[in-house]
Amino acid sequence: MPERPEFPIRHLLVALLAAALAVLLSACGGGTSAQGPEVDAADGDSYHGTVLDQPYDVPPIALTDTSGAAYSLSDNSGLMLVFFGYTNCPDTCQIVMASLASAMNRLDEADRERVTVVLVTTDPARDDEEQLRSYLDRFDPAFIGLTGELATIKELAASQAISMEKGRKLPTGGYEVDHSTPVLGMREGRTRIIWNAETSPAEFAEDVAALLQNTAGEGS
Repeated sequence: MPERPEFPIRHLLVALLAAALAVLLSACGGGTSAQGPEVDAADGDSYHGTVLDQPYDVPPIALTDTSGAAYSLSDNSGLMLVFFGYTNCPDTCQIVMASLASAMNRLDEADRERVTVVLVTTDPARDDEEQLRSYLDRFDPAFIGLTGELATIKELAASQAISMEKGRKLPTGGYEVDHSTPVLGMREGRTRIIWNAETSPAEFAEDVAALLQNTAGEGS
């Protein structure tokens, strides 16, 4: 009997790898995919997320938090989980924020106090301070929301390989915002690890606990 050809298996593996990458850079809202530059990264064996071989520097760009105060992601020395999304997002953003909220509830109180979760709006025209606060309170009142000028947010997003653009109009008269959807793990002004939008609450919690353990002696 002739041997089974191997090329279909190789093609299947390539397709699966491509699908996994598409999840990381998928657009929110089902519009045209908004992809950032290629990520130069190495998978950390001990993490569910991807540890960046070349971390992204976080520029000292000031946005506005829900209390109206200036807030820069580069100023926080502790562990930050940062997601770029918007409150009118019909799908992915809600799932990611709910997963992060559930992950925080899985941590003990001491670890929870060492983590900051931030939503940076990709739709500042509709997401003012009040709208962001109302939205985030549904997940966790401790979550921070940031808004600002669209050009400023785009500059910050681009520095983190996040793409964002206005998408299609909706029958209701509104519109979607297409953006890439990783969760960024920042510390001391650098993004060192990223997770895709399908990361589970348990996986987030495990990685956060490990990250905090690994930096316990470094003042984070």
